[in-house]
Amino acid sequence: MKTYDYLIAGAGLFGAVFAQEAKKAGKKCLVIDKREHIAGNIYTREVEGIQVHEYGAHIFHTSNREVWEYVNKFAEFNRYTNAPVANYKGEIYNMPFNMNTFHKLWGVVTPQEAKAKIEEQKKACAVEHPKNLEEQAVNLVGTDVYTRLVKGYTEKQWGRRATELPAFIIRRLPVRFTYDNNYFDDNYQGIPMGGYTGMIEGMLEGTEVRLQENFLEKREYYQSLAETVIYTGMIDEYFDYCFGELEYRSLRFETEILEEENYQGNAVVNYTEYEIPYTRIIEHKHFEYGTQPKTVITREYPQSWQKGDEPYYPMSDEKNIKLYEKYQELARREGNVIFGGRLGQYKYFDMDDTVEAALQCAREHIKQP
Repeated sequence: MKTYDYLIAGAGLFGAVFAQEAKKAGKKCLVIDKREHIAGNIYTREVEGIQVHEYGAHIFHTSNREVWEYVNKFAEFNRYTNAPVANYKGEIYNMPFNMNTFHKLWGVVTPQEAKAKIEEQKKACAVEHPKNLEEQAVNLVGTDVYTRLVKGYTEKQWGRRATELPAFIIRRLPVRFTYDNNYFDDNYQGIPMGGYTGMIEGMLEGTEVRLQENFLEKREYYQSLAETVIYTGMIDEYFDYCFGELEYRSLRFETEILEEENYQGNAVVNYTEYEIPYTRIIEHKHFEYGTQPKTVITREYPQSWQKGDEPYYPMSDEKNIKLYEKYQELARREGNVIFGGRLGQYKYFDMDDTVEAALQCAREHIKQP
């Protein structure tokens, strides 16, 4: 008999949801993580009374009522609405692109005037079959919006010029002909009061957790403990990169405490000109309407990924998708190992997608008593 029903490698959102569902079904789980904390990339820690999003801004949003009700069992969410702004050469523009943006760009007042301006620019530069991201983006929003608010940010994010990126990366760009600065159009939106770490603690309550434990370094030992392994790490690393390395984009964060109450007046400010090396500055206190005398900001620098770096964004182009499919075939033959989450499935998940995928995985694999 094995000691545990499930060994869950990764104490992030996917692993925590699966652990919670397994516990409810009467299963015994062990959760391990190579980091010194739980919650994965949604980990928050308190600094000067402010919940700092250690690995970048995370705003929970969903239109899936089941997912929303599920996460609300483990945290009370505030009413935070994501309304980032873009800074381009010292000028501030609202995002997503809406009537406030268009008024700032062109002085237009009505939706009809804004539509006419965009169509005029699209007509002048349209390409019937866009071959790269730049051509695709101009086809969608015209030259002014693209040049000021898309081009530089995207090139920094992906580490390539827009003319070198495939068109399919930008299938659509959110354009709204209303004076509405809410970035998401989901039915539910907010941030856990007191941070995400507390939410994950609630999901893992009653489950054994071991931190600073690397599954791959003790693979045989950990597999000997449990009937089934839930693996949420990098799928190519699990298979010792036998087909080669999948590509990712990584991030570097610079966080500092400032002796002032309010640095930028908004939780997220994107910097869209290419010459500024970071993509955005996060001022964490604004996620929870903080009134602390100090503030904490984080500059976010995209960077190329090297083996050993933290992988944040899968490079889901044609070459990498084909490579992932080879690993996926190996995963199907692995027997008692289930691959889940952003790294295990080489797919960018929003948080609600992660919860939904973990719940579905639990329904498929956890045998009810």
